[in-house]
Amino acid sequence: MRLIICFLVFLVINTTFAQDKKATTEEEYAILRHKIRQNFNANTDSSLVYANQMAKSNNNKHLVFANAALSVLWQNKGKTELSKEKYKTALYYLDKIPDSQDKIQLESYVYNYGGLAEFDRRNFGAALEKFQEGIKLSEKVRDINQIVNFKANIVLANEVIGNYKIAIKNGKELDKFLHENKDLFDKESYLNKKSNINLSLGGSYEDYFKANQSKRFLLDSAEYYYKRTINYSDNYLYNKITAKLNLGNVYNWKGEIKNAEKVYYEVVLLCEENDQKELLCIANFNLGDIYYILKKYDKALFFYKNTDSLALLSNSNELDYLKSNYYQSKIYTILKKPELAYKHSVIYLNSKKEYDAKLKKEKTKVDKLQGIGDLTKEMVAVEENYKKDLLLNKCLKGFYTFFIIGIVTLLVKSNRDKNKANKKMSVLIQELKASIEKETTSNFKAELPEFDKVELKTENASLCIDLTKENEIVEKLLDLERNLEYLNTDFTLAYVAKKIKTNTTYLSYVVNKRFGKSFGEYTNELKINYAIHKMITCDEYRKKSTQATAESVGFKNAGSFAKSFRKRTGVSPAQFANNI
Repeated sequence: MRLIICFLVFLVINTTFAQDKKATTEEEYAILRHKIRQNFNANTDSSLVYANQMAKSNNNKHLVFANAALSVLWQNKGKTELSKEKYKTALYYLDKIPDSQDKIQLESYVYNYGGLAEFDRRNFGAALEKFQEGIKLSEKVRDINQIVNFKANIVLANEVIGNYKIAIKNGKELDKFLHENKDLFDKESYLNKKSNINLSLGGSYEDYFKANQSKRFLLDSAEYYYKRTINYSDNYLYNKITAKLNLGNVYNWKGEIKNAEKVYYEVVLLCEENDQKELLCIANFNLGDIYYILKKYDKALFFYKNTDSLALLSNSNELDYLKSNYYQSKIYTILKKPELAYKHSVIYLNSKKEYDAKLKKEKTKVDKLQGIGDLTKEMVAVEENYKKDLLLNKCLKGFYTFFIIGIVTLLVKSNRDKNKANKKMSVLIQELKASIEKETTSNFKAELPEFDKVELKTENASLCIDLTKENEIVEKLLDLERNLEYLNTDFTLAYVAKKIKTNTTYLSYVVNKRFGKSFGEYTNELKINYAIHKMITCDEYRKKSTQATAESVGFKNAGSFAKSFRKRTGVSPAQFANNI
């Protein structure tokens, strides 16, 4: 009887666990996969629901895709450990699948999601490695769709780390590649990818401008690609709203406030109609920002308060919430309402502490990127003025006194170090003058250089030519030196060999044997010695730019000249000229 009861209990438990894993058809798998991808950026929670639903399948292929997707989705939620666990689970089920073309394609999906998870962790090097490995796998099975995805992710990675030129170049190449393979995509997929690529290109140009604000023409390119994104995004609401929002930012950068205001209102309307709280929050903050600049403080306060409400609902607009309270505090200070100014400064400072705790190691980097570090100091000042804390004011005075003393000390030390450097340079120049005189004398003597103790390079060690022939080559070289032919940019091994009627092998051998250096080292030394001599003896020559000096002695670019000059003298050409 006991045996029968145990059997029944086992049967019930086994049946219960068996219900957790069920067969998912290929059609159901395809639908779930589409839904996961469709909601990936716009609605993480929905994507998570579909991925978890797929994870209930008993098919290894389905489990690989589901867990790989979950690794990114949980990382988006800030669950790093769970994300890593899901990625390992995806690899576990991948190992169970027999080798095939399908497995290679599935492995490329895993690399893609793994790269995206690393990207969210800001491990951009690891992300790029995974994307590059994934491309290789996709190329094996000619999966053009996935190749496009990988290339798009690489563009985004380059943009984030500041390689804007590379991101723009790769983005344009990707756009061309997609167009060339247009027939391989259905209309919906093609338009989606065009939308993503153009949005990325617009972002690259805008970020490139932010890093180089004198290059205002970059804003025109950003505007062009954001408008193209909008045209391609009728069925991709998130991209359409994001592009419009960014287009408003471009107008704002250009000073076209009316255009920016109009576009932001369009974004607000779209977001309200489609329940996009995160983007709606940003649009409200941007409108508040416009009215703050225009000194329309009542309107600015209206939109900043909307920003606060939406940020508390979305749980993903911490920066907008921080800056909103900063500007509200500023406005109330201007309107001479210290109680309200103090209230919002406290909200800002308390929220900032929570934000810093959340960011932990990335605090400094993110503060710098988002420009909120300096705002904190101002909010602290508002709070201090309101409380009228005399003791703290005294501490601040002491700090500034200490700071000024420190600056003065640094200036004195800097001046002392500069004097030491000048004395050192004077000694160096005197030594070089003496060295130049010796080298000039030796260079222009008719005697041939000694070579008894010179060690030949390996490639020339077995070569042997007649001593008379060697002397003839050296004499001709000295003639070229006296005629300053080495100042010619064409003074190469081949040119000189032809000039003195020998071959390059013999010439290289003789220079190595007689001068103890390669032909390149020999010519560089002649050029640098000439430049040093001219700098010491000619005022006008010292006034030349590094590029002009480089060209005057036959270097093709200033970089290689400066490198050779520093190797010879220990200082740059400019430092040398300035200290003579």
